[in-house]
Amino acid sequence: MEEIIKIRDLSKNYHTDAGEVNVLKGVDITIEKGEFVAIMGPSGSGKSTFMNILGCLDKVTSGNYVLGGKDTKNLSRDELADLRNHMIGFVFQGFNLIPRQNLIDNVALPLVYAGMKAHERKIRAKEILKSVGLEAFGTYLPNQISGGQQQRVAIARALVNRPKLILADEPTGNLDTKTSEEIMQLFCDLNEKEGITIVLVTHEPDIARYAKRLVNFVDGRIQHDGPTALHVKEIA
Repeated sequence: MEEIIKIRDLSKNYHTDAGEVNVLKGVDITIEKGEFVAIMGPSGSGKSTFMNILGCLDKVTSGNYVLGGKDTKNLSRDELADLRNHMIGFVFQGFNLIPRQNLIDNVALPLVYAGMKAHERKIRAKEILKSVGLEAFGTYLPNQISGGQQQRVAIARALVNRPKLILADEPTGNLDTKTSEEIMQLFCDLNEKEGITIVLVTHEPDIARYAKRLVNFVDGRIQHDGPTALHVKEIA
């Protein structure tokens, strides 16, 4: 299988007024193309820092992170931004849609940074909105649709650059149970039908169950890494 993420002996330290804080400690993990991985762990376990590093939003202190065959350690900010824009789609708990822009323009935003022409951006954004069932709402503003629909727009925005990897941080945190199930089924379809690799952070066992692999962080280290189905009771 093709490796999309390869991390070896990764550590991350932060300097604070109280001294140096070691947030991640010798993390080793490989994620292959087409996997669906849930990341869990208590507050302060390092999972958010880990996701920031995966998203090329932060750099390692020591160790190696290879994304799509590229070692990220010595890349400049511009090089990291370029890699991020071509490889990764982000989905956040708070949707992060621009209130005064319609759904088409919200979805098309990553294509602006990619340098695509305006009419091509609009065509692509409409296609992606259709794929998440919102083709009829393209001219609506975010506050004119439901929370579940807003998250679908956020997923469409994550997909518009045709990324190989989606990083989702608590994507159902602001949604009710029924809507959460619909969003997670959409992730499952993207993973199973489109072959997109998904890494998802959640504190909810019912959400983690949708993934095929569970990685649990405790005190900056991976405590558990294995098939989700074999550890349902452990995460309940």
